[in-house]
Amino acid sequence: MDATQRLVDELRIHALVIGEVVLTSGATAQYYVDAKRAILRPPGFAALGEIVAGHAAGWGATAVGGLTMGADPVACAALAGGFDGKAFFVRKDAKQHGLQRRIEGPLLEPGDRCVIVEDVVTTGGSTLQAIEAVQEAGLEIVGVVSVLDRLAGGGAAIEAAAGAPYVACATIDDIHPDRPDRG
Repeated sequence: MDATQRLVDELRIHALVIGEVVLTSGATAQYYVDAKRAILRPPGFAALGEIVAGHAAGWGATAVGGLTMGADPVACAALAGGFDGKAFFVRKDAKQHGLQRRIEGPLLEPGDRCVIVEDVVTTGGSTLQAIEAVQEAGLEIVGVVSVLDRLAGGGAAIEAAAGAPYVACATIDDIHPDRPDRG
């Protein structure tokens, strides 16, 4: 079984929660995907690492990261999956003490080629914040990877903002094909 199928299976078994929830975007949904329940288990983490490391290598990336908290396990999985580069985390706001950085981790330098990562994309808001921070730092974005796309329009917004390819490791159709809101 390939890494994508292993990840889809892990998401279906461990991350899909059926029941009414309010999403970060404020919208109400009849299901929730808590990707961390799947990707912070050894099989999901290993599959995700293989997938993200593969995309990063294919795009010639030197760094992988995104907005903390959703991006943290994804970036770490890429390193564990063999990505030979840096991982970084983008804070929602710059720290007000210490080095007062917004982008944490090894220093990113001009010439670094960044892959932005995220766990779940609905509207793309968190990913767009990370894209903006990385662009403001003067860094190149070569691609964006999410663990799961809820297919609610975020992917198109992300690709437009990044000016680079966007790939979802899985979509809601893969893990919940019989959902009530499927068009």
